[in-house]
Amino acid sequence: MSAPETADDLVGRTGQPFDFPIEPGKVREFTRAIGTRDPAYAAGAVTPPTFLMAADHWQSRANSPWGDHPRNLARTLHAEQEFIFHGPPPPAGVRLRGQARIDKRYTKEGKRGGTMTFTEIVTEYRDSSDRLVAEVRATLVETSKAAGK
Repeated sequence: MSAPETADDLVGRTGQPFDFPIEPGKVREFTRAIGTRDPAYAAGAVTPPTFLMAADHWQSRANSPWGDHPRNLARTLHAEQEFIFHGPPPPAGVRLRGQARIDKRYTKEGKRGGTMTFTEIVTEYRDSSDRLVAEVRATLVETSKAAGK
């Protein structure tokens, strides 16, 4: 049996890369779902900034940087999401390659939920020429115990 991993062992870990085709029909569906009427989105000229979240549907467990590290999903919260573009958001018809990595981990003491472990995950999206198009930064928080009343 191997020794349990520490928070530092997870920093820098990556999941396998995944392809993410930006399909015009999916952009239109996403645009309707978020309730925008911007004609540039409907035409597929650019995608809404949050469209990269649809890439979750193109990923499997192998694409996750967590590996076999156990997490208690009942005590995991989604704390923050940030979208960084290195140019305009990608248009429909582009195929991106994404790869997620655990960028930072740290702990803080909470008042009701005990120790909170913060994990910052960065997913980079690159185009066919390997140019960095966008980054999605997510912060997750896992509490050590259920919050008290």
